[in-house]
Amino acid sequence: MTLLPKSKLTFVLSGGGALGMLQVGALQALLEADIRPDMWVGTSIGAVNAAFLAIHGFTPEGMAGLDAAWDDAARADMLPSSYLWLTARVLFNRAGIKPYHHRMREFFEAHGIHPDLRFGDLDDTELRLVATDLTNFKPMVYGSDPHHSVLEGVLASSAIPPWVRPLEIDGKMLSDGGAVSNVPIEPAINSGATEIIALQLEAFRHWSGETGFGPFFNRLVQTVFTREIELEHALAKAKNVPVHLIDLKTEPAYPIWDFANAKPLRDIGYHAAKKEIVTWELSQSVKKSWLSSLEKFFHRH
Repeated sequence: MTLLPKSKLTFVLSGGGALGMLQVGALQALLEADIRPDMWVGTSIGAVNAAFLAIHGFTPEGMAGLDAAWDDAARADMLPSSYLWLTARVLFNRAGIKPYHHRMREFFEAHGIHPDLRFGDLDDTELRLVATDLTNFKPMVYGSDPHHSVLEGVLASSAIPPWVRPLEIDGKMLSDGGAVSNVPIEPAINSGATEIIALQLEAFRHWSGETGFGPFFNRLVQTVFTREIELEHALAKAKNVPVHLIDLKTEPAYPIWDFANAKPLRDIGYHAAKKEIVTWELSQSVKKSWLSSLEKFFHRH
């Protein structure tokens, strides 16, 4: 007898800074619909959200804890708004940049991501976190080895320039995973995903129509992200892995560094996901109706 491969529904959470609050709302809608993942795969802020729920549980209590963590992030000024100034200082190798990675480590540890926690310790679900290996020019997927440190994976995946310098770990320079896989569909497929729900954040849209270094930088990043996403969706299609996309964005566009005012984004993400989930449920009901009609036809004949 040939055993069928086990299905593995995977939630893929993209990067996008403070826009990650949209994912919190979307996840609440998924929880209410009783849609639960077998595996989490996240990049950057998506890695943070995914790790928190993989550790604390995708439950009402876990979601309440995630909400509270976001409230703390709003008060902590996680990504100061002067990112163009920070970028210039990094490009010209100037000193004086604050060690934000230390603040982030303290924040993550305070919310249950302890230094001794390993991916193999997560019993109820699988977790993968994507960082960029700048030494070997490729993605680094934390969680592929059960002995990997969850805290290290979260720190590496969310080391977003220019706020956080690359982390030097085991001879590698590791940075934010968005540079190689901002919507990490490929890492999910490589980890065995058979069906994907992707919570995609649209960042870097707030400079439209303007000129100067800021708009150029944002257009460059958005071009890279858009091309990555196209290729990853094409790979999923080639591998016959269904991807249900929840496209999460704001109008007008919202700055990725503004954690302090991100709370209202939760409702936007919630309603966007509810709208998508209804179409999934409609597709299922149509399928059930068709099967029911077919069964009645064969019963009559």
